[in-house]
Amino acid sequence: MKIIGVRFREVGKIYYYRCKDDSVSKGDKIIAETKLGLECGTVLTIKDMHKNSGDTPEYYIIRKATEKDLKSLEAKRNEEIKALKVCKEKVWHHKLKMKLIDAEYTFDRGKLIFYFVSDSRVDFRNLVKDLAYNFKVRIELRQVGIRDEAKMLGGLGPCGKEFCCSGFLNDFQSVSIKMAKDQQLPLNPVKLSGSCGRLMCCLKYEQGVYKDILNRMPKVGATVKSGGKDAIVVARGVLSETLDLEFAGPDEEPVRERVALSEVEFSG
Repeated sequence: MKIIGVRFREVGKIYYYRCKDDSVSKGDKIIAETKLGLECGTVLTIKDMHKNSGDTPEYYIIRKATEKDLKSLEAKRNEEIKALKVCKEKVWHHKLKMKLIDAEYTFDRGKLIFYFVSDSRVDFRNLVKDLAYNFKVRIELRQVGIRDEAKMLGGLGPCGKEFCCSGFLNDFQSVSIKMAKDQQLPLNPVKLSGSCGRLMCCLKYEQGVYKDILNRMPKVGATVKSGGKDAIVVARGVLSETLDLEFAGPDEEPVRERVALSEVEFSG
């Protein structure tokens, strides 16, 4: 028995299923039950299922996708593109302040979901009725945030690589300005923000390292000993693990010196 990780949308979350079919491999298309109904997804990970595992998935995949399923999937995407165009026209007709991002049919064509962003609540009841009459299926309009918009549309970040959210991140993690301060980055909103306008996700990646080093360092303003002399910490170099210390020099004139953290004595 295997446990496989499946992604149903190109940039969606990974969901885990049991799998009895030994022929299933990474990259294969499979059919599985989801909360929206039957869906076709791509296998991303495969691992052996161990007994007594508390994280064993409840559901099994139904089968590998057939050639007929794959052709249906291609046709579905073409229909989604057309549906998105129609919906944009309907939004304009109803004069709604919303920006459509994407359209998605369930695999069995029983439901059509439109994703949109908006700065405020939108009364789209008449739009839903109009769309349901036009497409003859259940309609759902799902509002997403601007980070989700960037994830769904994709693009290149300031580093020149694909957006992390589109490439490999399954979930958004909380990112704060304190992380930028800890990493001693210039607090320039333009340089710290991604294309979505929010703080860049990559600020989170190395935060654990910075936090660990900062926890081992005395705070700015603390009194420490270096070379048997008392000194005041005036600055900290996190990555270099150094401290800028201020000593009392001749005639009480302060003398500043950079010292390795390992050469400094202080109480926690």
